[in-house]
Amino acid sequence: MNLEEYFERIGFHDSFDKLDLATLKLIHKQHVMSIPFENLSMHSGGRNVMDLDATFNKIVRSRRGGWCLENNFLFGWVLREMGYDTTSLGSRVFNSVLNDFGPLDSHFLNKVVIDGKVYITDVSFGVSFQIWEPLELISGKDQPQAAGVFRLTDKGDIWVLEKTGRKPEVLNPEFAKSGLVNRKENNLIFCFSLVPREAEHFLEINNKLQTETSLFTNKSICSLQTPTGFRALIGWTYGEATYKPDEGVDVLDIRNIADDEIEQILFEKFNLKLQNKLQPLNNKSFYTF
Repeated sequence: MNLEEYFERIGFHDSFDKLDLATLKLIHKQHVMSIPFENLSMHSGGRNVMDLDATFNKIVRSRRGGWCLENNFLFGWVLREMGYDTTSLGSRVFNSVLNDFGPLDSHFLNKVVIDGKVYITDVSFGVSFQIWEPLELISGKDQPQAAGVFRLTDKGDIWVLEKTGRKPEVLNPEFAKSGLVNRKENNLIFCFSLVPREAEHFLEINNKLQTETSLFTNKSICSLQTPTGFRALIGWTYGEATYKPDEGVDVLDIRNIADDEIEQILFEKFNLKLQNKLQPLNNKSFYTF
């Protein structure tokens, strides 16, 4: 494992001698633009593991993506290797069915302190809820990014992340009323505490999410941010989102694809080549573009 290989993977060619906010923002954005948020291993005969060497080999050397327990785990290692003051955190994702945050820390985050200011980094949430740059840990402050306006709120024992987005403009009439389209402009994303967490904290949830009924066992997901929005493949449904903040909309171009298109889409749109054949899955479970 070395930083040079990781930097090559994300296309980062600048100096990282200065551990400032500008450098952190740049590598954060390069990561989400280069490395997909995906759970395809478990749908192609494999498994996601909480092991740093295995994660480095998968994401960097095999040029794959991963879910948060891989991507943010790797990103935390990168930040520490660079010399940033970094602490890993756990968060509970908002469940729209329960209308509450999940009971367990299922999402991995990293906290970074620079010149006395605290930032939250998250390079692996995917689709329209993916932040492109770190968020400053200030309660109630609107922090506009490409996907919308993000806001962190201090609730005492926890912090809550929410996003105000835009209305979707769906080009394909077949998806005008699809449950895959998020029509809520205000969305809670996750909550977290500032209690430091080691990788061991996530071992149980890493297993649960792959062996018990969950979003990730119900759906095969691959999402990658682009300079104008994002791309996503959910089961057999492929979509591209284009953010148009000046017009107050997100344009969604969504279509269903055939089995024999899957491999080509993964390679051309996500630069992914799986070792084994993907078995797409899109069972009922709330998840949107």
